[in-house]
Amino acid sequence: MALVRDLLGHFDANLAVLEERLGIEAVVNGTAIALRGPVEACAAAKVILEHLYNRLAAGETIGVGDVAGAVRHATAADVAESGVRPKAQQIKTRKRVITARTPAQSAYLECLQNNDLVFATGPAGTGKTYLAVAFAAAALESGLCDRLILSRPAVEAGERLGFLPGDMREKVDPYLRPLYDALYDTLGSERVERGLETGMIEIAPLAFMRGRTLSNAMVILDEAQNCTAVQLKMFLTRLGEGSKMIVTGDPTQVDLPKGQDSGLFQAIEILRGIDEIGHIAFANADVVRRELVGRIVAAYDAASQSERPDAKPLVEPSPAERTTAAPGAGED
Repeated sequence: MALVRDLLGHFDANLAVLEERLGIEAVVNGTAIALRGPVEACAAAKVILEHLYNRLAAGETIGVGDVAGAVRHATAADVAESGVRPKAQQIKTRKRVITARTPAQSAYLECLQNNDLVFATGPAGTGKTYLAVAFAAAALESGLCDRLILSRPAVEAGERLGFLPGDMREKVDPYLRPLYDALYDTLGSERVERGLETGMIEIAPLAFMRGRTLSNAMVILDEAQNCTAVQLKMFLTRLGEGSKMIVTGDPTQVDLPKGQDSGLFQAIEILRGIDEIGHIAFANADVVRRELVGRIVAAYDAASQSERPDAKPLVEPSPAERTTAAPGAGED
């Protein structure tokens, strides 16, 4: 009975999401749930409820975001063609099990498994950075790498570094805070602090990477849209033996000085088709932070396109381009 209560959610909030997203009616009678509505929608709801119940039985916790994610996987466009509902990919870390909430996130995790260099681009709230850090943390915990190296370009967005108080680390820490937050959420504060003290976990600005060879490590470069072509080439060529590298960026939030092009998009084009390199392009529909964020992103994108009627969308790739990887390295 407790599992059923958790499945339904507080005040049946989880069930309400299922009803709204699938256009069905769910009636609870004790531990039984009756579904009414279109046959295909009810079939999808049954699969989703069984899947979520099994996750609860395995000791996981679920919320409305998990329900929405399960619906996204069950109603993906390719499901209608193949009739096969893809299984949401998962990452198991010290603190929690993290489950992909969109088909693109599942493709992202598969791409990370199959490639040594992965680019992840798309708008805010799609989980690019969080999943990258969680994947790296799981690799460290399982012994697949010796250390984590997390980096960001320290590009000012309206405030100069020199005006911030403190020494260099205190100046750059605000830029790296999202990486810290993801680490604490996946490994726990004690593990993270111990890793930072021993050097097993290193968080540093991009400028500190020059001249190094990063071997046997999981290496993440966040906010890569703020790298110049020279900076990104420098970073990519740090990749050593036994390492994986993940590069994330948002095409709509470039903070480089006016007239200076981002090196991220150039790098993706130059390296396209090379074995062991993958690219996952998230779209507005993949925003999982909360639905309001998705609507905000879509509104800004629409406004941008109306100002530049001849411009191509920055974040909406074609279906064929959304999840691409190098031949032989796992077509995601």
